[in-house]
Amino acid sequence: MSGDQVEAAVASCAATLRTALDRDWDAVGAAGLEWSCRTTAFHIAEDFAAYASRLAGRAQDRLPLRITLPEGTDNAGLLQVIEATGALLAAAVRTTPPGVRAFHPVHFGSADREGFAAMGVAEALLHTHDIARGLGLPYEPPAELAESVLTWLFPHVQPGPAPWPTLLWATGRGELPGRAPVTDWTWYNNLVLPAGRVTLTGIRPAAARDLALGGDGGFDWLDDGPYEGTREACSHLLKAYEAGVHRPEFGVFALVRCEDGRAVGGMGFHGAPDDERRVEIGYDLVESARGHGYATEALRALTEWALARDDVDTVIATIEPANLPSQRVVSRAGFTRATVEEERTAHDEDATETGLRLYVRRA
Repeated sequence: MSGDQVEAAVASCAATLRTALDRDWDAVGAAGLEWSCRTTAFHIAEDFAAYASRLAGRAQDRLPLRITLPEGTDNAGLLQVIEATGALLAAAVRTTPPGVRAFHPVHFGSADREGFAAMGVAEALLHTHDIARGLGLPYEPPAELAESVLTWLFPHVQPGPAPWPTLLWATGRGELPGRAPVTDWTWYNNLVLPAGRVTLTGIRPAAARDLALGGDGGFDWLDDGPYEGTREACSHLLKAYEAGVHRPEFGVFALVRCEDGRAVGGMGFHGAPDDERRVEIGYDLVESARGHGYATEALRALTEWALARDDVDTVIATIEPANLPSQRVVSRAGFTRATVEEERTAHDEDATETGLRLYVRRA
C-alpha cells in the first residue's frame, strides 16, 4: 500500500465524477448518507488534506486545520481540489519513512504511512460509490484497490467471493449471500506497542501473506531474518483471517529495533482469549539478535498489555524442556512454571503438546 494506490484511487474517482460535471451536485443526495453529492465530494478532499498534513507533520493529535472552497467554485473546480489533495496525500505517503506514525483515532490512536494510504483509498472508493449511486452513474473501481483496503484496514472481515462487493458489504453499502447485513462497521489500523528498545508492530494480513510466502512483509529484517517461526505464525494469521475469526489485537507482531528500524523477530498470540480468558503467546528472534534482552522486553510489554484488558486473565507460554534460553526469557518477563496438575490439564483438555513445559502469568 503506497502512494501509487492513492493515485489510482483518485484517478478512479475523477474519471467517474468528470462524467457528471454538468449535474447539480448540491441538489442530489449521496446514497446512504445525509450529505449532498457536493458535500460528499468535498469530504473526500478534506480527508485527503487531513491525512496528508497529519502524516507529513507527524501530528500526535488532531490538527487545527481545515480547507474551504471559495464561493462560486463549480464542480470542475471541486474535482481539481480532490485531485490536488489526493496528490498531496500520495506525496506524503512516499516521503514518510517506515515506522513513522501520526494521529488517527480508529482504532489504536495512530496510523503509519500504509495506514494513511489505505484510509485515503477507502475514502475515495467508498464515497465515489455514494456519489455515483446518488447521481445514477455506474462505478466499480479496480478490484486490486478494494482488496488492498480489505487486507490493510479490515483484518476482521472474512474475504468474500470478490473484493469490491465484500468491501461494500463490510461498510454497510451492499449485501453478500449468506451474510447478515452490516449496520455498524469500523476499520482497524495496526496496533503498535512500545517495548523498551524495540517496538511491537502489528502485522496486517497483507504483510502476513507476503511473509508466509517468503517475503519480508515490508520490514527491514536483520541479517538472517525473519526466522521460520515468524513465517509459520503469519500462516496461522492468514488462516484465521480467511476463516473470518482473526482479531487484529491478538495477532502477530514484528519486533522492530528502535535504534535503526531493523526487524529482529516476531511475537504474538495463538488466537483470541478462550472461554477461561486465557491466551497463549509465542515468539522468536533472528539468531544474530539473540542474547540482547529484546525478547524479554517485548514479552513483558505485550503480556502486560494483554493482562490490562478485561477479556484476559492469564497469559500462557509453552516451551520445550531443552530450550533453556527461552525459559529464562519468560521467567524474566514475570512468568512462573505451572504446577504439575496445570500441565496435565493443559495436555489432556487443551491439546497442548505432550512434553512441553507450561509457564503462566496472571493478572
